[in-house]
Amino acid sequence: MKLTTNLAVAVGLGALAACNQSPQENPADTIEANAENTADIIEANAENASDAMQANAENAAEEVRNAGETKADEVRNGMDADGNSAD
Repeated sequence: MKLTTNLAVAVGLGALAACNQSPQENPADTIEANAENTADIIEANAENASDAMQANAENAAEEVRNAGETKADEVRNGMDADGNSAD
């Protein structure tokens, strides 16, 4: 993502440099390009954070399922919380 973004910025800035623009237009275009890059980075970071949050939630859910399954197996096999026979 960063390589693509940096490449796009370089191409964009190269194209802008080739244009015949006013002195104010070049800095304005640079500001606009930097803002666009920053926005892209924010979106990419949010997507990465979202992926990590989803993975963490899936892991937590799996742990709960496993704990529930283990507890149910203990009950089925006649064991109490101490591991002793419930009889």
